[in-house]
Amino acid sequence: MVMGFKHFIFALLAGLALLLAVHAQDQSGFISIACGLAANSTFTDATTGLNYISDAAFIDSGTSKGISPDIKASHQQQVWNLKSFPQGNRNCYSINVTRGTKYLIRGTFLHGNYDGQGNLPQFDLYLGADTWETVKVVNSSISVIKELIHVPSLNYIHVCLVNTGLGTPFISAIELRPLKNTTYVTESGSLALFLRLDVGSTSGIAYRYGYDVYDRVWMPTDNSYFKATDLSTSLPIDSQSHNDYRPPSVVMSTAVTPINGSAPLEFNWDSDAKTTEYYIYIHFAEIVKLEANQSRSFNITLNGKYWYGPLAPNYLSTTSLYSPSALSGAATYYFSIFKTETSTLPPIMNAIEIYSVKYFLQSETDQGDVDAIAKIKSTYGIKRIWQGDPCAPKGYSWDGLNCSFDANTPPRITFLNLSSSGLTGQISADISNLVMLQYLDLSNNNLTGSVPDFLSQLQYLRVLNLERNQLSGSVPAQLIERSNNGSLSLRVGDNPNLCGSGSCKKKNTSNVVIPIVASVAGLLILSLIVAAIFLGLRRRKPQVTMVDTESSINQNPSLESIQRQFTYSELLKITNNFERILGKGGFGTVYRGNIDDTQVAVKMLSPSSIQGFQQFQSEVKLLMRVHHRNLTTLVGYCYEGTNMGLIYEYMANGDLEEHLSGEKANILSWEDRLRIATDAAQGLEYLHHGCKPPIIHRDVKCTNILLNENFHAKLADFGLSKIFPTDGGTHVSTVVAGTPGYLDPEYYISNWLTEKSDVYSFGVVLLEMITGRPAIERSPERTHISQWVSFMLAEGDIKNIVDPRLRENFNINSAWKAVEIAMACVSPTSAKRPTMSEAVVELKECLATKVTRTKEGHEGESTDSIEIINMNLTTELNPLAR
Repeated sequence: MVMGFKHFIFALLAGLALLLAVHAQDQSGFISIACGLAANSTFTDATTGLNYISDAAFIDSGTSKGISPDIKASHQQQVWNLKSFPQGNRNCYSINVTRGTKYLIRGTFLHGNYDGQGNLPQFDLYLGADTWETVKVVNSSISVIKELIHVPSLNYIHVCLVNTGLGTPFISAIELRPLKNTTYVTESGSLALFLRLDVGSTSGIAYRYGYDVYDRVWMPTDNSYFKATDLSTSLPIDSQSHNDYRPPSVVMSTAVTPINGSAPLEFNWDSDAKTTEYYIYIHFAEIVKLEANQSRSFNITLNGKYWYGPLAPNYLSTTSLYSPSALSGAATYYFSIFKTETSTLPPIMNAIEIYSVKYFLQSETDQGDVDAIAKIKSTYGIKRIWQGDPCAPKGYSWDGLNCSFDANTPPRITFLNLSSSGLTGQISADISNLVMLQYLDLSNNNLTGSVPDFLSQLQYLRVLNLERNQLSGSVPAQLIERSNNGSLSLRVGDNPNLCGSGSCKKKNTSNVVIPIVASVAGLLILSLIVAAIFLGLRRRKPQVTMVDTESSINQNPSLESIQRQFTYSELLKITNNFERILGKGGFGTVYRGNIDDTQVAVKMLSPSSIQGFQQFQSEVKLLMRVHHRNLTTLVGYCYEGTNMGLIYEYMANGDLEEHLSGEKANILSWEDRLRIATDAAQGLEYLHHGCKPPIIHRDVKCTNILLNENFHAKLADFGLSKIFPTDGGTHVSTVVAGTPGYLDPEYYISNWLTEKSDVYSFGVVLLEMITGRPAIERSPERTHISQWVSFMLAEGDIKNIVDPRLRENFNINSAWKAVEIAMACVSPTSAKRPTMSEAVVELKECLATKVTRTKEGHEGESTDSIEIINMNLTTELNPLAR
């Protein structure tokens, strides 16, 4: 019978309660942590001789618990206690290691009914910023073991437990064992243990340290799984230790061989997914002293194809056979070991290991930022669950931190909010090492001393809040200067002994603060007024040209160029305390509001928004200098400490996505779709050709096209927009940003951003409007819409391409032309795409054709009576889904 390994792994894990070991081996480099053990306590396990220490030095959160006494009796001492984590979403152990050393890392989880309730949890286990495994406890008396072979890239690792809402995370033991770097080599990635078996074992005992110098755990197997019989020897195997893998002698001294001497040894396992990659290690040793007329050699096949051979194992010496590259692409892996024609004896096998490949690709936070924030935490004794990587993964960054994420560089800390954190002493100099910091809030603490000059050197700092402390002395002149010129929002109020730049008189110091702060406030107001006048004058100059003469027509006069700054209290009034939500996105939540009798949309920045502050700035700056009937109008903004929001004109019919996806009862007619497409194209044309310098939107998609009460379309969300150089360059080299499915494949590969990147995205939107299908099909194949349309074009029937909800109520010629425009826009080669000006011209012709046909009564004509337009489409229409 061919065995399926997954069917008996659970039974094997139960065997961990029966461990046998010997002592007196070198534990150099071993890290053995018993979680939940009292601080400063140690012990030596009686079974293995391993020396364990408390976890208190590796984590500062969690609750120590002991397992039930009736379960304790059948388990080793390192799992008698555990650490549970009822508080916080992510709790992390920080363990110092030797960078570049290959480690076997093992986490053990024995519930042991420690809570007396038998609540069996499920939670995620992370290594650093990436998911390692999901831990699912199904029996309180059986250990769950997760094991990984990994080479740390830093001089520490973080082992993190993440609460996924399915019970309280806990852990019993963490063990690290250094391995030889010549072993378990992969092309890429780390190795997660899938299976490790002592084949042919007759003891039913799991062997580990004492027998295994690397403390691997070898699980016994029943030879019935192999249709095999046992072989064994009492002689030692590998007495010279020539094999770097060094499987234990006690494991290699037993083996299996087929009951039927002419039959093969067979085993198999099912893959988790066809994309899962595996490495296999099979260990062979001849344990029978062969006679002169005997021989044993065999070949190995994988899924019926030759894999290795012939192999003749050496007597009492291990040969380790392994896959030099990962196995992948199969649903099931069948191995067959069969004797060669010249062999007189059947094959044997002594031990086997199987690992799946784990990729840890998430960049961890810049080391300089990590060191700085760790020192800040230590200096102030911050009582927060600040554990693991400060920024990554994105969903679990430290409370009070925001970070920038760039595909090519490690995350950087840009936002630090320590308001009301009980800070005492001086402002820590370690803050100066957070060089990318944009927002710093130290308000509502008991900080003393002067405002340090190094804060002036943080060149990206845009908000500095030092209110309500006990700071003294002068505010550095550079900070005041930056505050006056508008590049820094500075708040220093309610520091009784703090005064402005220059000398501070000891006498009547408290009286000096008010006029100084008033002067600074006056200067700020004056600078804002000057800036507003300057901006108003700039709008009258030809720096941003209105290409479309109708671009300022039909604007609501109550919204015309208001663009004023609102206070947070005003926003509360406008939105009636944020009563009505219009939608949510990566930036934050959008609320409905009213300014006098005019409806508006208020988009508030979420403190947890990734790169939200940068996008907030980008959008304000751009919408203050561009005005067009097909771009959303910015009414104003709020920039008050952590409260940041944008106020737009209200778009009564929401976004285009809602209408195409069927969320709205109304089905857009063919004419509506063409008008909306033309409106959006005109908005992009204005950005590309009407603005000097040109602007590239970078995130054109259906959710960023908004519709007013008359279904006129306007482009929205300019947080990712880029200004294009005017020095004759053909592209901007930038980190790729955008939305999968809409992302220009050429830009994705080269990082070269051009106006044609927007053209590609617009082409995808146009295809969505034509077909009513999403950019990427919600199916396992994840087919891109351009691939689907390209396939359908070969059939030549436009009815199968156009949205079936239109019930063929469209003009055939108009539809063919719209498809032609869209497919030209999504050409993988940017040089073959039209400009937005060309697309606008074509769409207007397309719309004119439709309108004319409607008036002539040809709506819905079939292809039998209409001559199909010859399409000038290339065959290069197969972009990959991004």
